[in-house]
Amino acid sequence: MSGEVADDAGTKARPGVFETWRQTPREAKALLAGVFVSKLASFLQIFLVLFLTHRGFSGSQAGWALGVYGAGAVLGTAIGGWLSDRLSPRSATVISMMGSAVLIASLIYIKYYPLILLAVLLVSAVGQFYRPAAQSMITQLTPPDKLVMVTAMYMLCVNLGTTVAPLIGVALAEISYNLLFWAEALAVLAFGVIALVALPKPDRSAAAAKEKAEAADPPIRGRYVDVLRDYRYSLFMVAFFLQAVVYVQYTAALPLAIKAAGQSIWWYGALITMNAIICATCQMIATKFVQGWPIRVVQLTGFTLVALGYAMYAIDMLPVFLILGTLFWTLSEIVGVPTMFAYPGMIAPPHLRGRYIGAMQTMFGLGATVGPVLGVLLFEHIGQRVWIWMTLIEVVATVIGAIGIRRATAPGTDDTPTPDSVVESPTGVAVDPAD
Repeated sequence: MSGEVADDAGTKARPGVFETWRQTPREAKALLAGVFVSKLASFLQIFLVLFLTHRGFSGSQAGWALGVYGAGAVLGTAIGGWLSDRLSPRSATVISMMGSAVLIASLIYIKYYPLILLAVLLVSAVGQFYRPAAQSMITQLTPPDKLVMVTAMYMLCVNLGTTVAPLIGVALAEISYNLLFWAEALAVLAFGVIALVALPKPDRSAAAAKEKAEAADPPIRGRYVDVLRDYRYSLFMVAFFLQAVVYVQYTAALPLAIKAAGQSIWWYGALITMNAIICATCQMIATKFVQGWPIRVVQLTGFTLVALGYAMYAIDMLPVFLILGTLFWTLSEIVGVPTMFAYPGMIAPPHLRGRYIGAMQTMFGLGATVGPVLGVLLFEHIGQRVWIWMTLIEVVATVIGAIGIRRATAPGTDDTPTPDSVVESPTGVAVDPAD
C-alpha cells in the first residue's frame, strides 16, 4: 500500500503525523488552514444569546434564536452535501464562506426580530455548506492510507479553533459586539479567499466525476434517495443518530445530574477541560495506530467506550465515577471520531460523495439537537436512571452500527476487496460479498 513501510518484524507501519503532513497535498493543507482560521473566530453561536439580550431582546427570544441556529445547521449540512456533488467541493466552500461573511455582518444592523431570526437561520445554514464539501475534498485529495490521519488533523483544527475562539471572543465583546461579528465575518471571508485561490477547480474534482457519471450507460443520477437505497449505510446513519443523542448528554443531563447529586459544579468544568486536553494532545497519536484497524473494529470500540462511560455515570455521581466515565467516552473520541467521519468518503460513489458525507453529518446534527431535549426531559422524570437508558440506547447503536459498517472498505487494510471480489450495490458502491 502507498505510504507504508515494512518494519523488522515484517509488519506494515502506518504513516505517522509528521510523515503524513509532509506527504499531504498543498491543497489539503490550505483547506486545513482555512478551517482553522474560520474556527478561531466562530463567535456567533457562543455569543448569540448575550448579543441579543444586550440589544434589549428577552431571554426567551434569544433562546428561540439559538434554536433557529441549530435548525439551520442541520439543514445546512444536507444542502452542503448536495452543493458539493452538484457544483464542486471548492464551489460549495466558496459559497459557504462568502455568503456567511455577508450574513454575519448583516446581523449587526438588523433591528426587527423576525428578520433577525431569518438572518440567523440563513447564516447558520450557509455557514455549514462547507462541512460536507471539506470532508469530500479531503477524501479526493488524500491518499487512502492517509485519509484517517488527515481527517484527525481536520478535527484538530476544528477543536483548537473552537477552544481558543471563546477567549478571543470575550476580549472582543468587551470592546464591542460589532467588532466581534466583523472579526468573524473577516475570518470566514479569509477562508473563502483561501478556497477560491488554493483549492482545486471544479474540473479537477466534482465535474470530472459528474462527466464520467453522465457518460455512463445508463446515466448515473445523484440524489439523496440513492443514499437511502444503500441500506447498509442507512443503518449506519441510524446508529450515528443514536450515538449523537447519547453523546451530547455531557452538555445536557450531566451538569444537571452533578448538581442534583450535591457535587460542586466545579467538577463539571474539570471534566470538560480534561476531555478537551486529552483530545487535543492524544487524538493524533492514537490515530497513528487506529488508522490501520478494520473499520468495524473501530466502530465497535468507539461506540462501546461511550456505553461504558455513561454506564459509569449510572453507578453514582461520585468523583471517581465521573472521572472514569468521562475518560471512557473521551477515549471513544480519540479512537473513533477520525475514522467514523472519514468513513462516508471511503464508501461513497464519487458522484454521491458529498451527499453521503452530508447525510451522516446531518444525522449527527439532528441527534445533537434532539439529544439535549430528550436528556433533560428524562432526567426531570427519572433522575439518575437516565444514564441506564442512555447506556441501553448506546448498546442498540453499537449493534446497528456494526451491522451497517462495511468491513472491506477500510483504507490501506489487507481486507480491502480486489476488483474480482466485489459486487456493485444499487448505488454503485463496492461491497464485499462475504461481508
